[in-house]
Parts: sequence; C-alpha cells; structure tokens
Amino acid sequence: MFAGAFVSALQAIAREARAFELQEAQYYTVLVWSAILWQFFFLGNVGVIFCVHTLFTGILMAAFIPVMEVLGVVFLHEKFSSEKGVALVLSLWGLASYSYAEYTEAHTNKKKVALSEAQTS
Repeated sequence: MFAGAFVSALQAIAREARAFELQEAQYYTVLVWSAILWQFFFLGNVGVIFCVHTLFTGILMAAFIPVMEVLGVVFLHEKFSSEKGVALVLSLWGLASYSYAEYTEAHTNKKKVALSEAQTS
C-alpha cells in the first residue's frame, strides 16, 4: 500500500515537471532546493528550541508563514487574498502578545529582585 502511494506520488511529480512553465530540469532544481532550505529552516527551529524556548519557536514559525505569503505576493506576484491577510494579522498579533508578556514578566522579575536586594541590605 505504501509503495503504491509512493509510486503515484512520483508519477504526479513527473507530470508536474512536464507541465512546468520553464524547463523540466528547473522544476527538479526548485524542488531539491526547496527541500534543502526547508531542512535548514527546521534545523534552525531545533536550535531555537535548544537555546531559547519552545514557545518562541512556535511564535517564530507562526510569524514566518505569513511573511512567506507576503514574499510570495511581492516576488512571485501571487494574489493576496483575505485569508493571507487574516493569517498575517493573527500571527503578528500573537508575536506582539508574546513579546509584551515577556517584557512585563521580565520587568516584574526585575522589580522583585530589586525589592529583595533592598530588604536584605
């Protein structure tokens, strides 16, 4: 069953390559480089998880998706639909909410540390 699905996927890729506007070789080049760049992207996410926090990685991924949509509109002349606009606004809102929460938490922690140092002195 898995082999049949794999073969049909390869046949679909070959059909798409033949129907590609440019050349078939360029289609495969785009496909390979897309896979390589996605691997780097996810490797970077693992690095952020390891060095910072998993929540920050989720925020970054949520912010990068609409940014990619905007870049597709700018460079590839795709249509900017309302769904893309809503995704952009929601992820930027999430990033702003996360940033503000981290800022307020750090500010309160700094006040608590200063207060405890003043009490011990």
